[in-house]
Amino acid sequence: MSARHDVATPSLRALGIAMDLYKKVVTTPAVSRPNPVRFHGFELNAMVEAVRAEAADVVSLTLIAPRRGSLPAWRPGSHLDVFLPSGRRRQYSLCGDPRDRRRYRIAVRRLADGDGGSREMHELRPGDPLRIRGPRNAFAFIANAPSYLFLAAGIGITPILPMVHAAGSRGRLVYLGRSRATMPFLSELPPDADIRPDDETGGTDIAAILAEAKPGAAVYVCGPSPVLDAAQRHMFRLNPTGSLHTERFSALPVVDGREFDLTLARTGANIRVGDRETALDAIRRVRPDAVYSCRQGFCGTCKTRVLSGDVDHRDRLLTAGERTGHMLTCVSRAAGGPLVLDL
Repeated sequence: MSARHDVATPSLRALGIAMDLYKKVVTTPAVSRPNPVRFHGFELNAMVEAVRAEAADVVSLTLIAPRRGSLPAWRPGSHLDVFLPSGRRRQYSLCGDPRDRRRYRIAVRRLADGDGGSREMHELRPGDPLRIRGPRNAFAFIANAPSYLFLAAGIGITPILPMVHAAGSRGRLVYLGRSRATMPFLSELPPDADIRPDDETGGTDIAAILAEAKPGAAVYVCGPSPVLDAAQRHMFRLNPTGSLHTERFSALPVVDGREFDLTLARTGANIRVGDRETALDAIRRVRPDAVYSCRQGFCGTCKTRVLSGDVDHRDRLLTAGERTGHMLTCVSRAAGGPLVLDL
């Protein structure tokens, strides 16, 4: 090899330093740890400005502030807490333009077998008031990655869409769905987006998609559990220097769970929590009205006072001080013995 190839140019040395720094920050550990949810400390009244059909059973809602004032800034991956007229509280990803400080856009798929939250959102009309909180971000977009692979499935396109536009030419999008009719925002995708409806492709091999990511790429995945689970199984076998960032719209599966006993102090009810169910699900067997929202340990709706017992905290919200006497029943469990809750 000639000396010309042995000596790195200044620009190549700088690139190498940047890559080393990126790997230390992003890929160690390689799987992005659950991000603590950032609170911006505001709650405000908003109004529905527009409702638009985006796909079968999917509508987008554009929200504005009273008097059309400026809204708090947000970054790709952020979501809003929405307080519905019924009292339900739900989270929806922001899928508009972060540069537009006058309006927020969210999208909602109507779920026929849901608890009514999505149906209630679909019934909103322009001019209706809404109470919102946020933006908050548990799915943060890393702006300095050398390249990106985005994998969105169905309504999972909502947090991914602003990321795709932010990444520009460094990003590649693969978008999965049942059919084009069910896939929102097709007209807003970059020309090189890889759109793969099941009724046209016959299904998709997640491992094959991940194999297409460049070494060291930041891979963002959002969609139903089977897609996320497949990404977590295959990602680092195929791309050991990459990083994986995921967001799911369904409840987290219980991992390493053990059975334990719960007592609801106000009623005296004793409940056995199975090793594969959450405390929230067990409580709802006897208290169907128990409040909850995200079911992933970041919104705080199910925060409950613990009167006795040790808690295995698995949330991303409570401070050290709060954990001494509270738990989020959607994810946290007993650390060994029984728990007594103020319910």
